[in-house]
Amino acid sequence: MSKYIGSEPLGKFYTGKKAKRRREWRGFKDTWYDYCRWLGYWKTLIGFVLNINNTRGFLRYRWMMNYLALPDYMDRHTEGMRGTQLRMAHQALGLIVTDICDMLKKIFRADPAIGNDKKFNDKIILFDENMMSTLMGGFPNLTWLSVEVPAIYTSSMLSQEGVQYYVDKTHEYGVPVDVCPMPAAELGATLADDFPLIGKCAVQCNTTCDGSLMGNGIEARAFKIPTFQLAVPIRHRQNSVQDYAAAEIVNAIHFIEDQTGEKFDWDAFFDSMKRFNKETDEFLEWLEISKTEFPQVMGVTLALYRYGVYQAAGGRNEAFLKMDKWLTKMATDAYKNKEMACKQYRHRAMTWGVQAAYYTAFPIWMMNCWGIVPVADMLSMVSTEKINTEDKDQAMLDLAYLYENMIMRNRSNGGYETGVEALWRNCEALNIDMVIMYVHMGCKAMSGYHGLFEEEARKHGIHLIWVTHNLMCPHDGTRRDMRMEVNRYMRSVLREEPLDPSLEDFDDGESW
Repeated sequence: MSKYIGSEPLGKFYTGKKAKRRREWRGFKDTWYDYCRWLGYWKTLIGFVLNINNTRGFLRYRWMMNYLALPDYMDRHTEGMRGTQLRMAHQALGLIVTDICDMLKKIFRADPAIGNDKKFNDKIILFDENMMSTLMGGFPNLTWLSVEVPAIYTSSMLSQEGVQYYVDKTHEYGVPVDVCPMPAAELGATLADDFPLIGKCAVQCNTTCDGSLMGNGIEARAFKIPTFQLAVPIRHRQNSVQDYAAAEIVNAIHFIEDQTGEKFDWDAFFDSMKRFNKETDEFLEWLEISKTEFPQVMGVTLALYRYGVYQAAGGRNEAFLKMDKWLTKMATDAYKNKEMACKQYRHRAMTWGVQAAYYTAFPIWMMNCWGIVPVADMLSMVSTEKINTEDKDQAMLDLAYLYENMIMRNRSNGGYETGVEALWRNCEALNIDMVIMYVHMGCKAMSGYHGLFEEEARKHGIHLIWVTHNLMCPHDGTRRDMRMEVNRYMRSVLREEPLDPSLEDFDDGESW
């Protein structure tokens, strides 16, 4: 045990039960910092439940119990880290935690079953979990919220079986078991009457699959508020669809105006988009550092934080821009000092496809066990374009293109150029030699590309490892199963030995 990376076997911490044997020793300085942050998460949880509405929320909604796993979640997502990497992870993901807590507080305040603040409720616009919040920058007097994000998506990340009850509930009603677990869980929460019924109106998007559209339709009926379905063009690379796409954004804005009486504030929107553009600049700076042999903002820190920036914050929260700038400074200093995230960098990897929500710490395991460095991921690369902040017509076209490239649809729809070719362009730009291809068995959108990926990987001389999972149902493709697919490739194809043999095979089926 010492302050150095890889100084003790990390696999020995897993006992097969909920809690680990003990906390990881990282040297006095890093261990003290990590422990204080860990105590801080418990302080956040305790402070959260001291609010009477939040306490009632814990008692009312089954999915709230998953939030008790937050300290363990942060342990899993900082495993093996030291120095700058440890601090960037805690600071960035800690801001996401704060933002989610604020979202829950607002939800319970408005919930008729809990706080029942009717005046506040009339200012709430609900977006579904795949719908970017960005256009709400033009409605500074209204509140953007999403009930699916904290109830379903975040719950499944915190605890691997966090939404299994809702998936089972959907199947009890006769829905086929091969439907994607995400819309199945959302439908199950609706059937179980486990969504807060809040909001003046709602905006939903036509996501990538029929399962999500099914869930959206039933949720709209259950929420019993006016709902606008944003019909974003699927073939978003075609110039011919852009005017229609922009018109749909304008239609969504008019819908919100009609339902709330608020008018779209162009000055507020442009201010918000200026922050959004600056956030994009910071992200592009991280990518520049990632092109070097010492990448810094990467892996789960990049993935989980970046989703929160472009999906939920959308330029509307100054705290995220401040965090972006801080991360850039930390990353720049760490690059100058040639800091590394694990003791040996063997392969530079891009993770492509939709990752397992119940195993978002998978990239950390790859790095600690095999020296596979997850430089970037598919979903972090969906928001790289800027929004015009002077011309209103061009701003709507730019915003429409952003919505066409939303999470869960940027690569799985849009044709060969976005689904396949974009991967190799990113690999070339970031000096990638290995692709971890997530195979979500419940998602049919990218199945037809399987052979094309194999063929193109051979052409480009890139190692391609298929990792199968089922998004929110760990029993169909466990964390251990996912690790074994990488283990087999590394040993049988590359003939490599793990950096940390204790991590090659362990049982975490009963852990959070």
